[in-house]
Amino acid sequence: MPHASYDPTSHLLLTPEDAEAPARVVRLRELGIGDSPVPEFDDFARNLARVTGAPYAMVNFIDEHRQYFAGLYTPGAERAVELGPAPATAQPGRVMARDHGYCPHVIVRRKALVLEDVCDYPRFAGNPVVDEIGIRSYLGAPLIDRTGMALGTVCVVDQEPRPWGRQGLETIKSMAAELVDQIHRREHGA
Repeated sequence: MPHASYDPTSHLLLTPEDAEAPARVVRLRELGIGDSPVPEFDDFARNLARVTGAPYAMVNFIDEHRQYFAGLYTPGAERAVELGPAPATAQPGRVMARDHGYCPHVIVRRKALVLEDVCDYPRFAGNPVVDEIGIRSYLGAPLIDRTGMALGTVCVVDQEPRPWGRQGLETIKSMAAELVDQIHRREHGA
């Protein structure tokens, strides 16, 4: 009988399965978000970066295959810059593969995630963004819609380890709730 080798770390680096993705895509289409930049979300990302002191901030919506930064702030730029591979049809820097970064974990967990130094966590240290972009710290929270669905995330990242602490966690959670309220106002045309 053949013996299969077992690698106890192999499951740690996988992007989590996201059974909610097809329904999320439908909900995002209803809301008219997730596939083009939204100036208000760029403003939100800029404010999020300012409040947290982080150089990069994103409002991220995730489908079955990719992540889309409908809101993006990068240091020293009033426009998006390249953060990852983007197809010719997308704005530069607005698209990232679903297996890159930590937002897919946040959306499946439905809980905020604080990584002060991603290299301290074997599950996250092997993520492509560490080597390709130099990301060392992450702070993100899910955007939980009134329907109970996780629509996306808000997050900040840095290329240096950051002591986000409890204050960072509370800030990202309250900012996520603020953005969900803004999304609901958009939905109702307010």
